[in-house]
Amino acid sequence: MLYLFVISMVLNSGSVMAADKTIGVIMIPNIPYYEEMHKAFTETLLSEAIAEKKASSSNILEAEIIVQKPLPDSISLMNTARKFDAVGVTIIVSYGAPSTLAAVGEQSTIPVVFAGVFDPRGVGISLKNATGISSKVSVSTLLKKLKSISNFSKLGVLYSDTEKDTLLQAEEVKKLEESMGFKSVMLNIKRAQDTAKITGVDALLITTSCPTQYCISNIIDIARKANIPTATLTGTEEDKGVLLTITANPQEQGREAAKLVIKLLKGAKASSLPVVEPGKVDMIINLKEASSMGLKVPFDLLSSATKIIK
Repeated sequence: MLYLFVISMVLNSGSVMAADKTIGVIMIPNIPYYEEMHKAFTETLLSEAIAEKKASSSNILEAEIIVQKPLPDSISLMNTARKFDAVGVTIIVSYGAPSTLAAVGEQSTIPVVFAGVFDPRGVGISLKNATGISSKVSVSTLLKKLKSISNFSKLGVLYSDTEKDTLLQAEEVKKLEESMGFKSVMLNIKRAQDTAKITGVDALLITTSCPTQYCISNIIDIARKANIPTATLTGTEEDKGVLLTITANPQEQGREAAKLVIKLLKGAKASSLPVVEPGKVDMIINLKEASSMGLKVPFDLLSSATKIIK
């Protein structure tokens, strides 16, 4: 059997011996959206490596994948990037803005390929030795569709002030207040206890921040008790009770990241590879959740959904 990739488990501590070609992956743990990306990433790499081997007997795509799962605080992320720099990995792959900012900020010699970054340029990611796929979707579209389900007047925005991409999302919401006829309440969520701030609003927007993903069960419990409809920009949370999701498809994010890594392994420079815009955007409606709140989802919204939970 041909083993083209060795998938290493999480490295909690200690030094790592880098192979001839090594891909270091920074993936904040316990976020299903990133896990789906990574699954598609590794499957695409393996498939392409096998095809390359059969076609030309070339070993050019053979590499070891080392996955580290640091907590989403800046120190843990920076230490992970430094460790990959110290062992001399060939390429760093990062999921999400916090991981990517650490990867490009702590070293400059190793090319970085990112996925799941809402607005790469907006958060200040240097593209001198980095490329990837953006996960930016329209905040305006999400809120317009949420308003067609529930005509909210006060929107709670759950974000983290330590994550630049969620700050950008919160700023976009602020700009839409007058034109869409609502007021926003910014709720900085850093830990589970902060979800107690959710009060006095009639809808919730859950940004891409890591703390909100970790607290999603608490958030949904509060929303259900108060009959507050929820919307999010991050996929894979719809089964937990989020009413409306508009998100960049995680499988596409992983596949496109893999394609960029393949180009780098074949000799391309990261600076020559433009950032890819998301081509597949998922809209997921939890009809079961809407019905339990006594809300009707317009037919045109249902007909354009990529997934409906009944």
